[in-house]
Amino acid sequence: MAEPALKRNIAYKMRLGTILSGKPIMEAEKLKSLEVNGRPVVRANVIANVIDKFIQEGERKFGSVTLDDGSGQLKIKVFGDDVDRFNELNQGDTLMIIGLLRSWNNEVYITPEIIKKKDPSFLLVRKLEVESEQPKGREASELLALKDKIMGMVKEAEQNGGIDIEKIILDSNEPAELINNEIKKLLEDGAVYEPRPGKLRYLG
Repeated sequence: MAEPALKRNIAYKMRLGTILSGKPIMEAEKLKSLEVNGRPVVRANVIANVIDKFIQEGERKFGSVTLDDGSGQLKIKVFGDDVDRFNELNQGDTLMIIGLLRSWNNEVYITPEIIKKKDPSFLLVRKLEVESEQPKGREASELLALKDKIMGMVKEAEQNGGIDIEKIILDSNEPAELINNEIKKLLEDGAVYEPRPGKLRYLG
């Protein structure tokens, strides 16, 4: 007889950095939930890139995939025959993962229930989805710091011929709307320029 589905907790759409900043709520040395923004989270829905994969064959089969979405890095782990689910995953793949949050050795990871390959553009879509639920508004000093951070990223990428605006948005933990506003100011100030739409270079 199949076990009843565990009440099917909501799989919250989150970025990895948000999960990593959550407070683990333990029960008998097991992770009961992760407290994030005042709410308990048991399941998560994330979109991220594969940056590393480890498979251990033999008697104790184990698989681990490291994910990165620009806000942080987190692993998904499987055991036994479930390791076969990682066979088609490669470095650089963009995945949507829905799964249970777990913890071992003070490391939070995800046991995946659903693994789907996605187009890389979904990384930005997810960031915008999550941001739409967050309160807006920033202090002037925070905006100045963001402007400086963007300038630093543009200058650093100059040796590579510039940086994509999408990369700035994905690699920042700030809302896309704020980033685009600060980029607009930098363009108006003549500090940076667009050699082509969506790409920034330093006008030094």
